[in-house]
Amino acid sequence: MAYWLVKSEPSSWSWDQQVAKGAKGEAWTGVRNFTARQNLVAMKKGDKAFFYHSNEGKEIVGIAEIIKEAYPDPSDKTGKFVCVDIKADKPLKTPVTMAAIKADKKLADMALVKYSRLSVQPVTAEEWKMVCKMGGL
Repeated sequence: MAYWLVKSEPSSWSWDQQVAKGAKGEAWTGVRNFTARQNLVAMKKGDKAFFYHSNEGKEIVGIAEIIKEAYPDPSDKTGKFVCVDIKADKPLKTPVTMAAIKADKKLADMALVKYSRLSVQPVTAEEWKMVCKMGGL
């Protein structure tokens, strides 16, 4: 299993909206960055992803699961970009803020810190364990 982080502004698509979609999940559309696209293509069914509220909140609030692998993004008229389907798995007991992640020297190389504008990014197994622990899981 691989681990990822997906970002969304809660005013556009929030964790609560993701949870409301239930087991059928939702397509993660609208990604228009080629590095993020490569990450979407690399996602496999069953992989887990942190759900990060960007701009407002700046915190990891939950864990999602990839339920459908990459396919053409229906919102992309150029045909260059893809999406995956994700469903909410579980919330973090305590949201993990960007400030808390930056404060931990062991997480200094995390993509969230180094490439803060990248909307879909990989997370190492060690980072995953640390953030889950910080979040009360």
